[in-house]
Amino acid sequence: MADEVVLLDFWPSPFGMRLRIALAEKGVKYEYKDEDLRNKSPLLLQSNPIHKKIPVLIHNGKAVCESVIALQYIDEVWTNKPLLPSDPYLRSQAKFWADFVDKKIYDLGRKTWTTKGDDQEAAKKEFIDCVKLLEVELGDKPFFGGETLGFVDVTLVPFYSWFSVYEKFGNFSIEPECPKFIAWVKRCLEKESVSKSLPEQDKVCGFVVEMRKKLGIE
Repeated sequence: MADEVVLLDFWPSPFGMRLRIALAEKGVKYEYKDEDLRNKSPLLLQSNPIHKKIPVLIHNGKAVCESVIALQYIDEVWTNKPLLPSDPYLRSQAKFWADFVDKKIYDLGRKTWTTKGDDQEAAKKEFIDCVKLLEVELGDKPFFGGETLGFVDVTLVPFYSWFSVYEKFGNFSIEPECPKFIAWVKRCLEKESVSKSLPEQDKVCGFVVEMRKKLGIE
């Protein structure tokens, strides 16, 4: 029986982009359903009754929630082009840095466009500091996964589609501070699985302009 794979997602979500990249990288065909998060579908509410959030991967009728968990699931079910290394220690390190991305990059990036004054300045400084830490971890490798796209790469690169948002509203520039990081992004974008899974930065920026108006930040 052929696999039935459905992805419940929302196009600007960096968390959903992770799964789009992984599925594309492994050549998995799937049905994409873009959710209206103000009017969530019965399928989403049924598939993720605890958090009621996207992304949700549905594989042969079984729902897998939370993007890092779903990413690991994809890697275990479709074993071609592995994202996680086979060595237990290296796997633990990849999971550590994926967790770091979730705990730091998302929250700090969000603060660059949702806060002002001292809070925003502190978020910008810590964001750059975190990216510099990631540059150190990358070292001289082409990818965090070594010679090939890996778990940390797929976890992290979707946030690049939000960089113009952070820079525009935070009034700072990332590339002069972190050129090695941007060079890594460009290597990732050479892969079709990445470039076709990330929306244009201008489109994300337009979405955030509207969201800021709704949040009363303007």
